[in-house]
Amino acid sequence: MKEWIQYAAVWLILKGLGLLPRPVARSFAAAVARLLYALLPKLQKTGEVNLRIAFPDWSEAQRKTIVRGMIRNLGWMAAEFARLPKLTKENIEQVVILDGHENFLEGHRRGKGVLYLTGHIGAWELSSFAHALYGYPLHYMARRIDNKKIDALVNGYRCLSGDRPIFKNESARVMLRVLKEAGTVGILADQNTMPEEAVFVDFFGKPASTTTGIARVALHTDAAVVPGYAVWDAAVRKYRLRFEPPVELIRTGDSERDVLENTQKFTKVIEDIIRKYPDQWVWIHGRWNTRPTGESPLYDFE
Repeated sequence: MKEWIQYAAVWLILKGLGLLPRPVARSFAAAVARLLYALLPKLQKTGEVNLRIAFPDWSEAQRKTIVRGMIRNLGWMAAEFARLPKLTKENIEQVVILDGHENFLEGHRRGKGVLYLTGHIGAWELSSFAHALYGYPLHYMARRIDNKKIDALVNGYRCLSGDRPIFKNESARVMLRVLKEAGTVGILADQNTMPEEAVFVDFFGKPASTTTGIARVALHTDAAVVPGYAVWDAAVRKYRLRFEPPVELIRTGDSERDVLENTQKFTKVIEDIIRKYPDQWVWIHGRWNTRPTGESPLYDFE
């Protein structure tokens, strides 16, 4: 019964937001996001810790401005997600425009597949969806949602434009097949990762446990690693789906050193994007939760 209630709530939210005019849906969702944030003190504290790590010289007022922008961005993205069924090849340019697409095409032309390097920046759910409508669908790495009905609903929305999921239990086999066929795999690479799948690399000046998966796959397949992200551009009132030039791999001949150095390189790319758009990253995630052996936890309020 609980699973059905959860599913019904998510279904109603998505359908309700989807029926509203876009400006109203975005404003309403942003207001709800502000309310939820106010009711969740642990998320507030996590955001405060993370912003102090990343920007130690900033004032409290500067950090609060970033938090307000982040909350608004999360609300907006919820509204945009609910409206995914309304997006088509004919109208996508009204919502998302391409920027630096020649960089993606350069990586694609190499013929070894593309690893779409991204993070929880801007409208990350919209970025790959829009790119598929522009003619370039991908396979995205995903974790199953515990509630199977919600999982099916959410992934059903994500796949409407032609994208397809790769779930954790099938990730290596499917990813290698997709890249062998010169396809594209999207990977969110900005979250805390369990030690057995990670290395510690510098992120905003502090060691962060970071997935090695992208580096290992890129080194094995020679796939192009192309950073891509959709950020809100207030000047044109649209999301700008920006692609950076392919990241050239470091190859020293020492496999583990190559994994470490390339993971650091990819992480620096993501950090640079976040520094450019700090109000469009999700600061409420415990990015530095896993610590090196012997180091005290940073989120000691959990």
